[in-house]
Amino acid sequence: MIKKKLFAGMIFVCMAIPAIAQKNVIDEIIWVVGDEAILRSDVENQRLYMQNEGIRFEGDPYCFIPEQIAVQKLFLSQAKVDSIYADEANVLRYVDRWANMTINRIGSQEKFEEYMGGKKLSQIKEDQKRVVRDQQVVEEMKKKIVGEIKLTPSDVRKYFSQLSQDSLPMVPSTVEVEIVTLEPRIPLEDIDIIKERLRTFTEQINRGEMTFAALAAIYSEDEASAMQGGVTGFMSKIEMAPEYANAAFNLNDPSRISNIVETEYGYHIIQLIEKRGDRLNSRHILLRPKVSDQEIAKAIARLDTLYTDINAEKLTFYDAATVFSSDKDTRNNKGLMVNQDMESNNYGTSKFEMQELPQGMGVVVEKMEVGEISRPFHMKNNSQKDVVAIVRLKSRVKAHQANVSDDYQALKVLVEDRKKEELLNAWILSKQKTTFLRIADGWRACDFRYPGWIKE
Repeated sequence: MIKKKLFAGMIFVCMAIPAIAQKNVIDEIIWVVGDEAILRSDVENQRLYMQNEGIRFEGDPYCFIPEQIAVQKLFLSQAKVDSIYADEANVLRYVDRWANMTINRIGSQEKFEEYMGGKKLSQIKEDQKRVVRDQQVVEEMKKKIVGEIKLTPSDVRKYFSQLSQDSLPMVPSTVEVEIVTLEPRIPLEDIDIIKERLRTFTEQINRGEMTFAALAAIYSEDEASAMQGGVTGFMSKIEMAPEYANAAFNLNDPSRISNIVETEYGYHIIQLIEKRGDRLNSRHILLRPKVSDQEIAKAIARLDTLYTDINAEKLTFYDAATVFSSDKDTRNNKGLMVNQDMESNNYGTSKFEMQELPQGMGVVVEKMEVGEISRPFHMKNNSQKDVVAIVRLKSRVKAHQANVSDDYQALKVLVEDRKKEELLNAWILSKQKTTFLRIADGWRACDFRYPGWIKE
């Protein structure tokens, strides 16, 4: 139902997921940065969180962690001077998603609250908002300090020439794939059965026999939201399938259930929980008609005929994708797939690492030669629908160490990141000189990354 980078930051964006603080430890101020204190408990909570999450420490955690917190406080202090503030809508959106994902991982809201030391979900979210708000301000402050990095091709080539062979980054193997898909036919009677089940759910809810949350937990095929009684969390229209958004935002009464809504994911009924401006929290129950093995076999047979005609040069793969494919995202793109994974370095391009390909496709593409067309196969598309497909491997780039001729863009990003790091490091060293700094005895014997913390 959700279309699917939130801003990236330092590891401390997640400080509000603490392991519960040690009750027998006497808290104390261990660092002072300007007019901000860093407590022993701040460091200990972060250490335990990183340990529980398997995050590697860079050296002694009692040196590394307080220094990272201190760096963040330098940025926050300057942000106050420069009047830089967080975007509250983004903060709320991030925290809602974080809470929903964490509850899904732990199993229930009650277990989550227990894990967080008995705090209520509302208080957990408030704590996390403060952390995320600070982190967003830090990121905006960094952007202001760095400004716009302008690099010429000669800058990139010069940087590349200075790197030793061992320090060159590895570029993972990628492929470009063209696709033609057919959706197996679903008999109208099967769709009617799904709709009748959803109407029955609505009647049970309206009669008070079952709650929406209970039915969603038992029957909804959206596994992520079903674990929370169908709750999706706050989202804007652009984060929802269009049909779902239209129905959900037209609801005004939380006691009413929407009519049945068809999206690319299946069939839904929706219940409003709360609206906040352009964002909405809802519950839904999703059901998908099951595709029979017989219909899958028929679709494979139709595509097999198409496969034969393409190889006999009766039509091109491009013609097949344009005229016959049911994949709306690639139909007008000569069948060429575009990477929609926002967490991928290849987002928005036609390049995919093998694990980024849709479920069922990777094992087929892995064995193909460039230019080869596959026989029809059954797979799940990005909407988790059953489809059959043929694919053509347009290109394959094997994993290799980066070079200027093949990987200029990747190296350009690497140089930009290095330039940004140099500018930020210089700023931190300068800011240390003009900021009041004090470190308690017992916390000073460290090999700090930035040597200006201790002023003698």
